[in-house]
Amino acid sequence: MAIVSFGAPLPAALPCPTLTLPLAPLGGWPVIEAWLSDRPVQPMADHGISLVMNGEWLIGTISVDERPGWSLDSLTDDAYRRILYHLNRLGYPNLCRIWNYFPRINEEQDGLERYRRFCVGRHRALAELLPDFPLSLPAATAVGTPYGPLQIMFLASTRPPTHLDNPRQLNAYEYPPAYGPRSPSFARATLCRFPQGTTLFIAGTASVVGHASQHIGAPVDQTHESIRNVTAVLERASSACGANLLAQTNHALFKVYIRNPDHFSAIQAAFHDSSLPVRHCVFLQGDLCRRELFTEIEGLLVAKAPHA
Repeated sequence: MAIVSFGAPLPAALPCPTLTLPLAPLGGWPVIEAWLSDRPVQPMADHGISLVMNGEWLIGTISVDERPGWSLDSLTDDAYRRILYHLNRLGYPNLCRIWNYFPRINEEQDGLERYRRFCVGRHRALAELLPDFPLSLPAATAVGTPYGPLQIMFLASTRPPTHLDNPRQLNAYEYPPAYGPRSPSFARATLCRFPQGTTLFIAGTASVVGHASQHIGAPVDQTHESIRNVTAVLERASSACGANLLAQTNHALFKVYIRNPDHFSAIQAAFHDSSLPVRHCVFLQGDLCRRELFTEIEGLLVAKAPHA
């Protein structure tokens, strides 16, 4: 259904949505992420959006070059409006997961940090067009790349998912104005339940308690705090679905974004004594939404139904 490449080019013509991201894998070879379907799929492309659907899920990508006269918030607003238009038109109105990648995430553009400009544009489109906003916001990630366009990958479903909070953190969409003119528009996690099983999407999770960054200047302590936050999300999701997801982390994939590659070995070692299996982690170099954050973890866990 989709292919994402970290650190290696993809063939020019593939019959599915693709992303090629300049986020270097740390400690290993280039990583290819493939999203597969056990049902027939139907592809579609329209003015920069590529998507594929299988009757339950829709996966799509959009890539937009920044151009003169357009600020990042305007570009993001336009991209999200186009995404929502297609989801509603095609019958997949329920957003489940979004990944956002764009360059120079912590630099200023016209007096405002580019991540905050991105948040303004995303909020404008979703607040206007997404029913039941902000309670219908899905899990999401925003990571800075060294170069390239604004790239967004989105996953939607025919079935309404359950969006979850984290008891250790304030909902991102309730952040105070100190974090920008518009709060970040995402949920801490999204739980999708189908007859064949449960899929949990964990949003990008960093060393933040309440709304404040913790352990400034200490990458290992930030890693431990991030792991505690991911564990809290897994406990929250376990309560929501009535299954012990903490016991099923061997059916999970965790992406660990690291700002400074010099911190890789120490951050990787922090996982060895944690509840998150390091063998199920992919470590990638990327910039993060706050300058003081060194690392961020996102997750995907798939639990089959007992009869499946």
